[in-house]
Amino acid sequence: MSAGAEEGGARPGRDGAPGAPGAPGAPASGRDRVRGVAVLGSTGSIGTTALRVLDRQRHAFRVSALTAYENATLLEEQARRFVPPFVGLVRDGRPHPADWRTGAECLVGAATLAEVDIVLNAVVGAAGLDATLAGLRAGKRVALANKETLVVAGELVAAAAAQGGGEIVPVDSEHSAILQCVGHRPASEIRRLLLTASGGPFRGWTRERLEQATVADALRHPTWRMGRKITVDSATLANKALEVIEAHFLFGIPYDRIEVVVHPQSVVHSFVEFIDGSVLAQVGVPSMELPVLYALTHPERLADEGVAPFDPVAASPLTFERVRAEDFPALSLGLVAGRAGGAAPAIFNAANEQAVALFLEGRMSFADIASAIGAALDALSGMSAQDRGALLAADAAARAHVREGAGVGRAHRPAEV
Repeated sequence: MSAGAEEGGARPGRDGAPGAPGAPGAPASGRDRVRGVAVLGSTGSIGTTALRVLDRQRHAFRVSALTAYENATLLEEQARRFVPPFVGLVRDGRPHPADWRTGAECLVGAATLAEVDIVLNAVVGAAGLDATLAGLRAGKRVALANKETLVVAGELVAAAAAQGGGEIVPVDSEHSAILQCVGHRPASEIRRLLLTASGGPFRGWTRERLEQATVADALRHPTWRMGRKITVDSATLANKALEVIEAHFLFGIPYDRIEVVVHPQSVVHSFVEFIDGSVLAQVGVPSMELPVLYALTHPERLADEGVAPFDPVAASPLTFERVRAEDFPALSLGLVAGRAGGAAPAIFNAANEQAVALFLEGRMSFADIASAIGAALDALSGMSAQDRGALLAADAAARAHVREGAGVGRAHRPAEV
């Protein structure tokens, strides 16, 4: 990463106060018209959550496009319910209506539709990058659940937003919390960001026990119900490394002023400490419906009763712990990659995606996930990051390195959160 990026951070959008990059303001005539939404990855956990929210908010939003990776059955049910003019299936070969778009290009097609105002990108991994870039260049708001977009190509995303006038509003609960706390205050007023982590299913496990962790163990998250890949990322704490890198790019805060603290109850979603010593926190029940709705409406609010009212007594006690970084090395590896910049974040992300896929297939142990990431970073640290092609080459090389280390064949790319 360049010195300038390390000191000030890239803001993927127009210049202004931190928050959603580009300092998004109230949408023009936001309350006066129904806004079109494209949901990319509509059959995954974030996509289905978003559709529940959109179903309740039909007076304010319409579903203009739906895309899925391969779950044609659920996608067809969603299309019947919301009747969007555009439906896309990335992995063709499944029976589907003749008017559906197919192939990876359907993601970009959905993101650039004229009737789409907001692109909710819930595609897992680097596969979501092109749709984010295209949406920003087309002047769309990108409600980003695909954190890998910023991890892999934060500078490219910044350039795309500047070129087209688009903006990013985060969907991740931690970054949504920071956005709500920061508002339009400048980055110069922020002393620290503190992202909370649940600690995942292995928070109380010893290092020796972690070496025996199974797929079933890793998928038993104590507070969140998420897709398989992101649930494993939560177990390794790789997810928190991705979120720190994302926060760096979203809010323009140097890495040495972004910290992680374990908060098992997942009620406080992040803290922001300001230069005068004041600290703001965003608190709420652990439901992704809340940050999804806010990403659609920011900076406005819409009345919604989909989530139960917050009960501070029932939520108590709230506890906090230091991260056991030595037992969860994926977090430290990701932070090192973020600080290094260049192709390192893309290599970290791709190696992690491939290692998690192998773990879920039973071809790699839980402890070997971090080892595979570290080996890829060591071997490929000199790769170029000068443009999209170079970053995709680094991505492919990292996947290949992990596969070769595990003695397996083709690459795996997850598709939906």
